[in-house]
Amino acid sequence: MAESTSAGARFRGALKAEQPLQIVGTINAYAARLAQRVGFRAIYLSGGGVAAGSLGLPDLGISTLDDVLTDVRRITDVCDLPLLVDVDTGFGPSAFNVARTVKSLIKFGAAALHIEDQVGAKRCGHRPNKELVSTEEMVDRVKAAVDAKTDREFVVIARTDALAVEGVQAAVDRACACVEAGADMIFPEAITELDMYRRFADAVKVPILANITEFGKTPLFTTGELASAHVAMVLYPLSAWRAMNAAGLAVYQTIRKEGSQKSALDRMQTRDELYDYLDYHAFERKLDALFAKQEK
Repeated sequence: MAESTSAGARFRGALKAEQPLQIVGTINAYAARLAQRVGFRAIYLSGGGVAAGSLGLPDLGISTLDDVLTDVRRITDVCDLPLLVDVDTGFGPSAFNVARTVKSLIKFGAAALHIEDQVGAKRCGHRPNKELVSTEEMVDRVKAAVDAKTDREFVVIARTDALAVEGVQAAVDRACACVEAGADMIFPEAITELDMYRRFADAVKVPILANITEFGKTPLFTTGELASAHVAMVLYPLSAWRAMNAAGLAVYQTIRKEGSQKSALDRMQTRDELYDYLDYHAFERKLDALFAKQEK
């Protein structure tokens, strides 16, 4: 697409081009390059991923806006796929904080965000004992996010965690209130049955996002199953990162136990493969040309 097309417009374009739109989590800038090479049309930065991957902390509302923006900038600097960002509860108690979050994300090249209805001391959406703010407070968060947009195409997705706390009808009611407040799309978290997605989609009349995270409350539905339930977007927030962690741990254990990495080489990306995904040789050719010019 043309460079003048905003990130938000690219996200909306991706959603039109592919339904359900697969959105994969990219824990860092290099992962974003991998996802782009594979052919995905949109990528995601998980709040839990920032907390664990960048800070080594649990997903309990400890991360700050600046922590997230650091990873956003690094990803958008090297990858032009539209990036959806998890902003937890908005990074602050007031509408001013939410507005600052939205404006900063747009400035740093993000395409979309999702904001949730938990209290500030939030928990992972698939953990027990979640606490919610009132519907009115969540509506205020959504209104603040929508009003703060400096790119009208930037996408505001309202996430509700109400299913596990208040039941499906209350969650649907909250979602409808968020749409009335201006939310572009809805993210019902920790869904346990396929029919629940249909119920949300029929009620809100805007695109629905399904979070297909591993080892959580939601079954690992296929894209075909989700399409039949009128789901527009499918999120895989930390799938690759979980695999990276398991592989990395196995290599550490091998080196520690065997005193060498030799037996682990077949599980590693080669130097040539790394250079290919980084476009390393193109950079190197520019450096060679610069040195040759200086020698003349």
